[in-house]
Amino acid sequence: MDLDTVRTFVAAADAGRFQEAAAELSLTQQAVSKRIAALERSLGVRLFTRTPRGAELTVDGQAFLPHARELLRVAERAAASVRTGGRPLRVDIIASRSAASGVMRAFHRAHPAIALDVVMLFGFGEAVDAIRSGSLDASFRAVAAPGLPLPEDIACARVLDEPLQLLTGPAHALAEAPSVPLAGLAGHRIWMPGLAPGTEWAAYYDDLATAFGLTIEATGPNFGSDALLDTIADTPALATFMGAFSLPRLPQDGTPGQRGLRLVPVTDPAPVYPHALLWHRDNPHPALPLLRAHLAATTPGHGSPGTWTPPWTPAE
Repeated sequence: MDLDTVRTFVAAADAGRFQEAAAELSLTQQAVSKRIAALERSLGVRLFTRTPRGAELTVDGQAFLPHARELLRVAERAAASVRTGGRPLRVDIIASRSAASGVMRAFHRAHPAIALDVVMLFGFGEAVDAIRSGSLDASFRAVAAPGLPLPEDIACARVLDEPLQLLTGPAHALAEAPSVPLAGLAGHRIWMPGLAPGTEWAAYYDDLATAFGLTIEATGPNFGSDALLDTIADTPALATFMGAFSLPRLPQDGTPGQRGLRLVPVTDPAPVYPHALLWHRDNPHPALPLLRAHLAATTPGHGSPGTWTPPWTPAE
């Protein structure tokens, strides 16, 4: 059904005269009459009766009017859902317990009037394709990993370096250590299920293991964070890396947390996971500059002395 014709019908019903409807819609009276006639032919009924006072709705016209109004409301909602500035800012955070999730919650608290649509996309290529198609405004990623090229029309800014800490159970050999040098983890089994080949996080941990002679195991199915914590708590031979800004939060002072788990700072150098924000260079969404400004003003800096990132990490 042609929405312009429906809109003309509603305007004529509200005005009671085709001439007034024509003036409201910037049409000629003849154009209004032709549109109404076309709608009546389409529906197979008369919608108006001409009277000395103007145009009055027939019984069928009265029955059709509320549905016509709803058609126009639905059309407006549909257009608003994709209209730049009228739709939510769509941001990919990869996982609900990631550092990016905390960053976006802070942004929402700082700008509660900005509508957000937070999504979680697994693959780097999937996120880049969504940004290029316009179905996604921004994504948090560790960019430029080998085999994951960044197209020229995608911009990126390194926004957050997340320190990695060693998570152990209460009986692990390093559980009571105040800190451990990165090279001192050689010979210890670090278990990280979910390091899917071809992902940027797998590339990060591959480079970390190679650079410092670490044993990082990705064996077994990934049953999620709770299962990982249970296994680490109950297995003295295993430890894992956990980002300082990721969930679940555990005590940062070395005291035991849930299940007796402990976080041990890693030093000399301290490994950090580099989070970058990706967006399309031509994206016009008005909330995107606000997000970038918020990240620049509120997230910890990057490239601090005494830290380690892979050689492919962007400098800025």
